[in-house]
Amino acid sequence: MKHWKHYAALVLAAGMILTLAACGGHTPNSAEADSGGAGQAAGRTITDSAGRTVEIPETVERVVCVNVGALRYTCYMGAQDLVVGVEDYEQEPTMSRLYNYVNFHRFSSLPVIGTNGEHYPEAIIAAGPDVIVMSSFGDADADALQDKTGIPVVMVPGSDTTLDQKAYDTIRILGEVYGKEDRAEELTAYLDGVKADLETRTAAIPDADKPTVYVGGVSFKGHHGFEGTEAGYGPFALIHANNLADATGQSGAFDIDTEQVLAWDPDVIFLDFNGMALINEDYAKDPDYYQGLTAVREGRVYSQISFRSSASNLETALADAYYAATVLYPQQFADVSIEEKAGEIFTALLGANPYEDLKEAGYAFRPIQLGE
Repeated sequence: MKHWKHYAALVLAAGMILTLAACGGHTPNSAEADSGGAGQAAGRTITDSAGRTVEIPETVERVVCVNVGALRYTCYMGAQDLVVGVEDYEQEPTMSRLYNYVNFHRFSSLPVIGTNGEHYPEAIIAAGPDVIVMSSFGDADADALQDKTGIPVVMVPGSDTTLDQKAYDTIRILGEVYGKEDRAEELTAYLDGVKADLETRTAAIPDADKPTVYVGGVSFKGHHGFEGTEAGYGPFALIHANNLADATGQSGAFDIDTEQVLAWDPDVIFLDFNGMALINEDYAKDPDYYQGLTAVREGRVYSQISFRSSASNLETALADAYYAATVLYPQQFADVSIEEKAGEIFTALLGANPYEDLKEAGYAFRPIQLGE
């Protein structure tokens, strides 16, 4: 959008004419200027995750979300109806981001206001949001976008794992922006309950009683095969699993030498559905490698629904944690039905339960047979 400056100048000029025509020649205050000339009275100030003091309207009724995670957490907050424009990748329905899947009927008809990492100031101005919510991923520059659009930009941290402080901070800030403090408290309490439940059931299990576990096919910057794994894998961290990748000295997602996995010979293997096409392709080429793994020979290979698509999808990661726990610690989780628990989590965060749709598409929590 090369002509945004010209467009913004026209918008400003028009606003000045209307202002001068109004009785008394009223001069807009800072809140009115920051809200794109919407003529709203001075509202309130909040402090965002970057420590910026941002002046926003008393009531926020229209928003756009830029950068990965901002729209996702807006949906967790039950504020999807406020959204008046989306980034282009939200214009295609996908089960890899369930917030998109359950809200696609809303998002598909909205104007495109940017793409991942690039914002379209003209389109944002035309959409007329009261506030722009920006996550801190990538080269996020809230001041630059605010200067270009004349619209308040509020930064939130977003999260690329599970229940870290960034997730909680994002919920708190959005609750304040959207006037949904009650929802923020309700969601925080629910997530604290999930964390406490997993901790209570697993923290005291002796390491000697924990099976060794490997996760393959983990998505990061695209799909990966069996070699794609992760140290500090969020669902495993929540249940204190004996994740073999944690012993490598690596952090985050990475490709491992698969001969190391063979040497480890993990007791249990989990595979991310996003990597299954590559894994099955490799299995067809070299079945002997996989048959060298005891977990493959003895049927201890299980699914994980990919939780990382445009950063971490919290509801899927938490469901993954519970499913892994029912496999690794059957005694401690004997009372948990994974279908019921996944449905509870999805409903709590998304207001809907798409688990049956996931199952129909082949993404159920279940044992996996390589080559199927």
